[in-house]
Amino acid sequence: MINKINDLCDKYYSNIVDIRHELHMNPEVGYEEFKTSKLIADTLINLGIEVKTNVAKTGVVGLIKGKYPGKTILLRADMDALRVNEETNVEFKSKVPGVMHACGHDGHCASLLGAAMILNQLKDELHGNVKLMFQPDEEIEGGALPMIEEGILENPHVDAAFGGHLWGGVKAGTVGVKHGPMMASPDIFNIKVIGKGGHGGVPQNTIDPVPILCQVINTLQTIVSRKNNPITPLVLSCCHLKAGDTSCHNAIPTEAIVGGTVRTFDEETRVFAEKTIEDILRGITTCQGATYEYEYIRQFPPLINNPKMTDLAAASISKVIGSENVFELKEPSMGGEDFAYLACNVPATFVFVGIAEDEINPILHHNSKFAWDDKYMKTLCKSLCQVAIDYLNS
Repeated sequence: MINKINDLCDKYYSNIVDIRHELHMNPEVGYEEFKTSKLIADTLINLGIEVKTNVAKTGVVGLIKGKYPGKTILLRADMDALRVNEETNVEFKSKVPGVMHACGHDGHCASLLGAAMILNQLKDELHGNVKLMFQPDEEIEGGALPMIEEGILENPHVDAAFGGHLWGGVKAGTVGVKHGPMMASPDIFNIKVIGKGGHGGVPQNTIDPVPILCQVINTLQTIVSRKNNPITPLVLSCCHLKAGDTSCHNAIPTEAIVGGTVRTFDEETRVFAEKTIEDILRGITTCQGATYEYEYIRQFPPLINNPKMTDLAAASISKVIGSENVFELKEPSMGGEDFAYLACNVPATFVFVGIAEDEINPILHHNSKFAWDDKYMKTLCKSLCQVAIDYLNS
């Protein structure tokens, strides 16, 4: 089977590259992946694969039925691009101003379609089914949960899930696996301090929200440095600020706003952070005579890899790229990934597929000059195939 996967990957490689280039030239943001989903659905239909479209608006689900009865494994790719204006020099540069595939999702879709071509040709040797999940909007709201809510894990019931991300921080030609916590929950907070505006020359007649918010921001930093257990990962970053009007130098504003992100790997720390932010906010605004508005938006849960699925993935991927090229990541990523919703429902694991030619200078995701070589899709494509086959046939 290993030789068959390698041979078929070589056979379909040009198709995979063509698909990636087509997707890259025509990027679409979350829940607007209409051309993308049509290309995916048409490709699967032409292969004779059972297809369901318009799942969670633009999601596509394919089903490869093996010759023999057995379990079902789900393989996942995300479809959406980012609102970033491309500044690369590739021949297949984005044709859509202000939108580009700056995170590798074009490669994820092309690799999974390549895996579909291979696995569909090998279906007479499969014990069970392969469900192909092409999901919208991983970058913003997260399309995985809506697809789950629309029944993607049933008919047939999904027993396990696997996915990978082309990763600019991992050496090209290698794959990083991680047992346990893999990626953080990327929660959002928004704070508004409401004071009493007035003339900058008579501050005693106002309740100035600016120094109050500054006090809040400084105190928030103590959540990580003094309130959280130092051996429990927690990131709290204030990422945008707004107060007053830059055209008016002598008016104290009524409101001051800050927003940011909280990253955690477990529910207890997540709850602690959400509550402690408001405790600090309440205390400072109360003693200063101000009021506040506080919003804590829970994004994806932390991505926790299943140990047994991670063992299987490491062993399977080693077969197709060599055990010397598969390694355990030293630390999890503080980035977020809505594959976590799948991992909350079924045994699942997620891996990082290296695309960095130079580890000292990693390729930066979400960057206007994000670019990588097509050939690394072979690694992801082969990994998807071998993990699926080993899970079903073991």
